[in-house]
Amino acid sequence: MRLYYVPRTRASRPRWMLEELGVPYELVRLDPAKGETRTPEHLARQPLGHVPVLEDGDVTIFESAAICLWLAERFPEKGLLPPPGTPGRAAAYQWLFFAMTELEPPLGELARQTRRPEAERDPAAIASAKGRFAAAAAALERPLAANAYLLGPSFTVADLVVAACMAWGKAIAGGLEGLPAVSSWLGRVRQRSAWKRATAD
Repeated sequence: MRLYYVPRTRASRPRWMLEELGVPYELVRLDPAKGETRTPEHLARQPLGHVPVLEDGDVTIFESAAICLWLAERFPEKGLLPPPGTPGRAAAYQWLFFAMTELEPPLGELARQTRRPEAERDPAAIASAKGRFAAAAAALERPLAANAYLLGPSFTVADLVVAACMAWGKAIAGGLEGLPAVSSWLGRVRQRSAWKRATAD
């Protein structure tokens, strides 16, 4: 199993997943500054030249949430995804798509704005993005006030993907004031040894 990876990108999510699973894998570090994500070989794996990409036998898959879901399904004995056809599986799908459609887009806009020189930033776009992220983050408070994790008492792939987005959001969109359950959950998740290994660089 091989993961194509750039530090401090969405590729940290499947790396975290692999660390949670405890399965052997090869980490292939690419350097965008050297054009290593734009080579013909990598563009054949990922047509936009992005990371992550996972090669798992005959399967090559990109998109971080898709890789994490694939890995959770691939190793059901690890317990990171409820069984097919159960309410828990439906909830896992819900929160995975929530992360990609509600949490990620405003964070992407904030990241684009902060990469610009300060004089070229759009204050209205920044305020809008922060507001959209705050509203999405607030939607997590109720389920996390009721349970230790998004699907109940146990950590799952849903927590992993949502927490990765929330950690990014906390870094670029501000704190989580007024969301004690979310803050407590994120703190617990970030104490996991697999998280620490996956984000060490």
